[in-house]
Amino acid sequence: MAVSSGDEEVAVRRSKSASAFRTISEVAEELDIPQHVLRFWETKFGQIRPLKRGGGRRYYRPEDVLLLQRIRRLLYDEGYTIKGVQRLLRDSGRTVKGAAVPAPAAVAAEPEAPAEAAEAADELLDEANAEIAALRAALEEALNELVVLRAILKTAEKRGFTRDEPPAEA
Repeated sequence: MAVSSGDEEVAVRRSKSASAFRTISEVAEELDIPQHVLRFWETKFGQIRPLKRGGGRRYYRPEDVLLLQRIRRLLYDEGYTIKGVQRLLRDSGRTVKGAAVPAPAAVAAEPEAPAEAAEAADELLDEANAEIAALRAALEEALNELVVLRAILKTAEKRGFTRDEPPAEA
């Protein structure tokens, strides 16, 4: 039996490495949500920062996909509102002596079985890695801004302006 081109495309997507970047259509299909919802979530959750190439084409990192999976689960499965998820993500980003504070939903009321505890630990680790990646992206963005500002200062100094005195108005 011949495989249709659509089936081949799905097979290729599924064969991608776990560390490969995903397009918005791949992520939308994986999460079973429309693409416009992903774009909307980008406006509501600053932690979601897909890489954008020419023409605005989005490429989601594995950390982005993990974060989107968490957001989807909180909104659709656990019944959180967008504001509730925003608060939860903000609170889970806080640290105590360098260790991430687990999200309230991740703290169990009863002792867990070893397999469940390992699964919960893996999930927390994945979430922490996603948050680290988001922080790293924010730091890279800040560094780029500082490099630009340094170049502006150097240009101003070459034109005779000093850091102590503002330029005279023309």
